[in-house]
Amino acid sequence: MLHHLDKAIGNASAADNSSTEVSNVILEKLSRRGFMQGTSAAFALGAFTAPAEAFIRYPTGGETMAQGLKYDPLIFVQLGTDGIVTIIAHRSEMGTGARTSLPMVLADEMGADWKQVKLVQAEGDEHKYGNQDTDGSRSMRHHIQSMRQMGASVRHMLVAAAAKQWGVDPSKVKVGVHTVSSGNKKASFGELAKTAMTQTVPKFEDLTFKKESEFRYIGKGNVGIYDLHDITTGKAVYGADVVIPGMKYAAIARPAVVGASPKKYDDSAARAVAGVESVWGLPISIMPAKFAPLGGIAVIASNTDAAIKGRDALKIEWGDSPHSKYDSEAFKAEMYKTAKEPGKVLRSEGDYEKAAKAADKVFSRSYYQAHMAHASMEPPVAVANVKDGKAEIWAPVQSPYGARQDIAKALNMDEANVRVNVTLLGGAFGRKSKCDFAIEAALLSQKIGAPVKVQWTREDDVRHSFYHTTSVERIEVALDKKGAVTGWRHNSVAPSILSTFAPDSGHQFFIESGMGHVDIPVEAPNMIVENGKALAHTRIGWFRSVSNIPRAFAAQSFMAELAHELGRDEKEVMLELIGSDRTLKPTAQGFPKDFWDYGEVYKEYPIDTGRLKNVLNLAADKAGWGKKLPAGQGMGLAAHRSFVTYTAAAARVEIVKGQIRVPEIHVAIDCGFAANPERIRSQIEGACVQGMTLAMHSGISFKDGAVVESNFHDYKVVRADNYPEKVHVHIVEHPFSVHAAGAGEPGLPPIAPAIANAIFNATGKRLREMPFGDTIDT
Repeated sequence: MLHHLDKAIGNASAADNSSTEVSNVILEKLSRRGFMQGTSAAFALGAFTAPAEAFIRYPTGGETMAQGLKYDPLIFVQLGTDGIVTIIAHRSEMGTGARTSLPMVLADEMGADWKQVKLVQAEGDEHKYGNQDTDGSRSMRHHIQSMRQMGASVRHMLVAAAAKQWGVDPSKVKVGVHTVSSGNKKASFGELAKTAMTQTVPKFEDLTFKKESEFRYIGKGNVGIYDLHDITTGKAVYGADVVIPGMKYAAIARPAVVGASPKKYDDSAARAVAGVESVWGLPISIMPAKFAPLGGIAVIASNTDAAIKGRDALKIEWGDSPHSKYDSEAFKAEMYKTAKEPGKVLRSEGDYEKAAKAADKVFSRSYYQAHMAHASMEPPVAVANVKDGKAEIWAPVQSPYGARQDIAKALNMDEANVRVNVTLLGGAFGRKSKCDFAIEAALLSQKIGAPVKVQWTREDDVRHSFYHTTSVERIEVALDKKGAVTGWRHNSVAPSILSTFAPDSGHQFFIESGMGHVDIPVEAPNMIVENGKALAHTRIGWFRSVSNIPRAFAAQSFMAELAHELGRDEKEVMLELIGSDRTLKPTAQGFPKDFWDYGEVYKEYPIDTGRLKNVLNLAADKAGWGKKLPAGQGMGLAAHRSFVTYTAAAARVEIVKGQIRVPEIHVAIDCGFAANPERIRSQIEGACVQGMTLAMHSGISFKDGAVVESNFHDYKVVRADNYPEKVHVHIVEHPFSVHAAGAGEPGLPPIAPAIANAIFNATGKRLREMPFGDTIDT
């Protein structure tokens, strides 16, 4: 899910944690030494490896994000005299485990016992904590180095405190698990707490770091999510759980069509509802409006039920909007037509037109994806208390500092007078990067002079979201007489996220084009990548994996279709199209000058076709690709690079009385150094469940400018009677020197095409439009 185009643009999301049966994580080797098992209970400071050997700092996109990275342990760590190590979690928790994994890295490097670690969630303050946008699968990617550095700093400060107290040379001091010792002298972290935290914070070049063999938690997968007990016992605090004294409750009647204003309204019936206290208008926003609320009529009451009943009793006559005629079926037809026409050229290599004219055959297919809503388990909710020129917010937001800025602007306040407290997020997938719901609560609290909770219903969530864009992807190849691909053409037609932030040109911008479009690792001598014009008629927002979803669905489905057309094996054709083991060279291969590699320094995270082919082979091999399956079953493959991570899926489907079932999926993921395999496994598990949902069910349609769907009866998700029953996760093993990448979003793109390819192999029927339902005529 992308975030903050007005700052440094990047992408983000979150994954759900389903109850899917999961096999043990399998650590696959790539000619690397195995992860070291176990660790010593104590080790000499002098035995730690110097930075040049154990920790060669490398640049990431984190340095270029708004407010960048922070390395001050005095901000992130507190040592208590009782031995408790308090670590600030500056990333939001929505199921990805970022709130656990980053502090885990810090704790391991400093030598802390995880059982004596306490986490405190940071408020929105990037000046203090650095960038806090929890999105783009970059929490570990951007912050693993700073967490290790701060952990090493605190360890050195503990050593310095002990050496001073005992009058010994620091090199004679050993750090164990939550203890420090020298000869027969020994002290706990708690005993050294006061002195240690007054020591000078060492410079990076003076630090020593643990060897991988000395890690207790990093890379081991032995640390569960920090809040798991509270989540499972109902003690965890989500946005909907926040209650403060004197709080009122609000429900808002928002325009069904973006930009429509109320011509007139009658609130007499609403005011007659027991518990309703007042009715207020909120200003209508016109696209582009960033994350401004849609506006509408708000009902304030003493409880949520009364507020909703009062809202439903309002009689509102809405005016027209420039988007009142938006019809998704008609728009789909327009996109299909546009995709067949030449588009804006984004990448050109060789001469595709010449190759097509000389071809023995030109083969093409088009693929469609509907708009999608995030529909996270917890709908948007926020509590605001605005008084005495200050505002305090409690909300499940992915970007607390971004929310703080936007709320301050909406209230016409200095941001120094706004505090945003972050609760746990009951799912997000990018929706909660947009703080419109928090702004609503702040505006209403300011109006009534009392705390207000704005609680969205599921219907509010489905009908008034920032939707994943809809798209048509048309791919065409030129083939010679031997069936070899001599040219590749891909035209992507989709409304752009940029329309949320700036006047709409109808064309995607560089971030969207860098998601499986201009960067597709296909080895063809002639290539052209285009973008057809499509104007937005609703609020477009980032969604887990963003444009990678339709691009992977199209490219991987197309490769399988091409294999069938040529009478060849699906995996062989996919591998052949990826081509030789190489690192793509964007400039030499016709990439646009503004090519976006997920915000990273390209030389640190290049497109490596060998790694992509490896995960495809790994998933296929583990799934038993090539083995004969019973009638009514089929297996399909897909592989995709996104968020600088390589992922492949092998899905097995079974058709039971016309119902499409997915009994098993094997997923191989290469995300560089796997800092927390337990969370990676969970992310992939969630990606399989959500991927099946997107493939079969998640489709938002518009009629007369308004969303047709409203709740889970017509905007369906997979349920317990039909979901991926077994998920096998294969994590490619790497040492720390292979940079950690993302895991939250990359698991999603290959799932839908793998399922679609499996359905074809089981039935002979090709599904090219998502969602394609969970039944099929056989």
